[in-house]
Amino acid sequence: MVINATRVRPARMGNIRQTYIKRVAIELIRHYPDAFTGDFAQNKQKVLELTDLGITIDGKVQVVHKKLANRIAGYAVRYMKRKRGT
Repeated sequence: MVINATRVRPARMGNIRQTYIKRVAIELIRHYPDAFTGDFAQNKQKVLELTDLGITIDGKVQVVHKKLANRIAGYAVRYMKRKRGT
């Protein structure tokens, strides 16, 4: 038996996130389970409201650490989807 033109695809690696991002996202979800969903924009607002990554000026939330807030909200989306099993 001869196998011709067999290609072996390299294993795909997942996204690696810092432990701090995972820990903050999981703690927020544990303390406020109804506040987080699979929607990134909503999770980002909740992260800014519940942490010190954003400050409120004249009733509007101003982002101080945008990249960190985005990473935490993104991991929260992934965690919630995995938790639901979808």
